[in-house]
Amino acid sequence: MVGYKTYFCVFCITLLPILAVAQNNTNSPYTRYGFGQLSDQNFGNSKAMGGVAYALRDPYHVNAMNPASYSAVDSLTFIFDGGLTLQNSNFSNGETKINAKNSSFDYIAMQFRLHPKLGISAGLLPYSNVGYSLNKIDNTGNSDTYNTITYNGEGGFHQLYVGAGYKILKNLSVGANLSYFWGNVSRSFTVEFPTNTNASSVKKLDYYSVKDVKLDLGVQYTYKLADKKDLTLGVTFSPGNDLNNDAYVENTTGSVVTRKDTLLSMGLPNTFGIGLAYTYDKRLTVGLDYTLQKWGDVTYLDEQNALADRSKISLGLEYLPSNTSSNYLAHIKYRLGAYYSEPYYKIEGKRAAREYGVTGGLGIPFSRNRSVLSISAQYVRVEGLKQNLLNENCLRFSVGLTFNERWFFKRKVD
Repeated sequence: MVGYKTYFCVFCITLLPILAVAQNNTNSPYTRYGFGQLSDQNFGNSKAMGGVAYALRDPYHVNAMNPASYSAVDSLTFIFDGGLTLQNSNFSNGETKINAKNSSFDYIAMQFRLHPKLGISAGLLPYSNVGYSLNKIDNTGNSDTYNTITYNGEGGFHQLYVGAGYKILKNLSVGANLSYFWGNVSRSFTVEFPTNTNASSVKKLDYYSVKDVKLDLGVQYTYKLADKKDLTLGVTFSPGNDLNNDAYVENTTGSVVTRKDTLLSMGLPNTFGIGLAYTYDKRLTVGLDYTLQKWGDVTYLDEQNALADRSKISLGLEYLPSNTSSNYLAHIKYRLGAYYSEPYYKIEGKRAAREYGVTGGLGIPFSRNRSVLSISAQYVRVEGLKQNLLNENCLRFSVGLTFNERWFFKRKVD
């Protein structure tokens, strides 16, 4: 247990800037739609592998995307894990280019074994983020008379989870996460008339907040192909549900403000995930994931068919040169990945964009212990499916710290 207090203090200090930037971490105009930009809730190793996670069983990393993986945690291990992302985004519609920089909170979690067959995890994860500010000048053909239109939005949703993974058989595990799901979003539309002193500005503000629960289920089965060769199948399911919410609409004309409280119909979709992971000698892992979220079946802000189904396919690998060599460089894990996704944004009744990305990174161990610094770089492109829609190019740098300490053992003195 020597040194665990030091690592715990370093971990807590590390979280301070993470929590400080957790409020607004996107400038994407596409976050005008739905719940905003959805988070895949990948942890450090998964981010560098294109997002694959459903079939990963690593005793030294938290994998909240499939709670069945918690049963793989080492019996002597207590894991603390936290991460953040820095990103630089470029938006273009062929005529105008805008650049924006953001920081984002990714996750904070812990994991430990409660029983030889039972692993426990708890943590805080982002679910989605909203953040945009758009301006438009409308002169209706007359350069002397014009009005300005401004669109603003901010907010997001989070989930505080506790989960368990249980090993039913030697190669079969099941798990579940129960989350407290909460957050709020505000969106405003403002029209001003700079050239007409007799006209009053008009503003409409839509606001809603959510407090509810969310359930995620997972299964993992590992089949031994041969000596040192394993194939793991992971399956997840998150049942959709209607969300308890409070909402209001506020209209402002000049200095006159009217407000109407309301209750909106909205919900989360049924989400399905399936993944395969091939492992050789615990040094090479190749994974493939597929995700489907049935947003098309969800009512959003009292509107049916407002969103499209979201799908994503991911491919990733991790390679460790050696787990026995005395050479430090041989213990660094090298990770690569790629993915393709069809987001759930819908404009004028049709799917608005497609998204793809490539990733890479390193898992750098700390000397003399099992703690790891995960560094990854991700290039993401979102392409509008219509000529006048924006394209986004985003470069993200992510850092994850996994403090993995032996807490549950007793020393013997002869």
